[in-house]
Amino acid sequence: MEGDAESILIPFVGALQASIAVLLTILAGVLAAQFGLLSEASSKDISKLCVRLCLPALLIVNVGSQLELGTGTRYVPIIVWAIIYNVLSIGLGFAMTRLFGMPQWTTPAIAFNNTTSLPLLLVQSLDATGILDSLDSSGTAVARAKSYFLVNAMIGNSLTFALGPKLLNGQEEDAPDEQEKDAQDGDVDAQIEAQREDAEDANEQSSLLPNHMARHTVKINYKGYKYGRRIWDRLPGWARTVVDALWQFVNPPLIGAAIGALLGLVPALHRLFFEDQQHGGYLNAWLTSALKNVGDLFAALQVIVVGVKLSQALLRMKKGEASGKVPWLATTVILLIRLVIWPAISIPVIYLLVVKTKLLSNDPILWFAMMLMPVGPPALKLTALADVNGSDDDTKMSVAKFLTISYAISPLICFSVVGSLKASQAAIGN
Repeated sequence: MEGDAESILIPFVGALQASIAVLLTILAGVLAAQFGLLSEASSKDISKLCVRLCLPALLIVNVGSQLELGTGTRYVPIIVWAIIYNVLSIGLGFAMTRLFGMPQWTTPAIAFNNTTSLPLLLVQSLDATGILDSLDSSGTAVARAKSYFLVNAMIGNSLTFALGPKLLNGQEEDAPDEQEKDAQDGDVDAQIEAQREDAEDANEQSSLLPNHMARHTVKINYKGYKYGRRIWDRLPGWARTVVDALWQFVNPPLIGAAIGALLGLVPALHRLFFEDQQHGGYLNAWLTSALKNVGDLFAALQVIVVGVKLSQALLRMKKGEASGKVPWLATTVILLIRLVIWPAISIPVIYLLVVKTKLLSNDPILWFAMMLMPVGPPALKLTALADVNGSDDDTKMSVAKFLTISYAISPLICFSVVGSLKASQAAIGN
């Protein structure tokens, strides 16, 4: 009996420590904002840097190094599972919002959890506590776990951008740039030419390239734009709709994952980028290492940005600026779904898939990651929703307070971590 209690207590304490480590990283962001080290504008810039540069670099390295012709099939269940639970979450969000008459922002709060920075930082902390060694002590467990979570994040983000663009702000967290509206009046070619001339002047003053090269580059870009615009204008309405829908899936993380998949699946490229130099990895020591250095910045920086945003919300609360209320029913429902109901579904479902079918590869780290993928506090896209919808100050403050509560209790994820760990260990025995 004592041994059973100890077998649960040890991973629970380790998971709790890992969760608190994430919370302390958020606290670092709060302190940075409080002492004027990071402003709201700089936090947005860092967030864009993370999503548009650091995350693609991280995907290239992690997906590319783990993906090979012989192991590529292990990612298929992740893609299918990510689509299933995201679509179910979106449907559940709409249903709960209408059923209980909750605020509109509760729909994305239920639908989209933090799939990037928090899981990655949690994996790093779990590695430090040694918990993952009970599933795999080969030394590659952390890299594989990161690659699994990143593929899941890529699918979740792509679905978010495609199915709910109106819920996202183009400058917030991991949202892509919104496309500029088509010109409705005037001569499009004249407008493009004026923009080209303005861009040439800006490039001559700001670009590091010689002036003639900057001007030539801008001319090529705008000639390509004008040619593409003519093709677009000739397309029938249904074709424009299809192309526009497909374009919503294109974002920097997806591009990074695609590049990583290419490097991993082509043997010559995999050897060149990821093997040691003695075995033909001539780009590994400098190019791949540089990409890894940039990618490793993502998790910590993104979580620090969370802290900066929460600090701003708390400061506004202290000043009494439009102090909206957090509806207790919506808060309870969202947190129950994200931290209780989803792990209660995902853990047994993945366990049964492992022991009753052969759909998943014989990788306990894969099982563990898939159990945790739907779990976690809501993503910061909620702050973007309030801005996009032109919500009043009371609504924005309600969202900010809710996010503060969500991330303050994020260490509760340790229960899901322990459950996933014990279920994965039990599946190994079967």
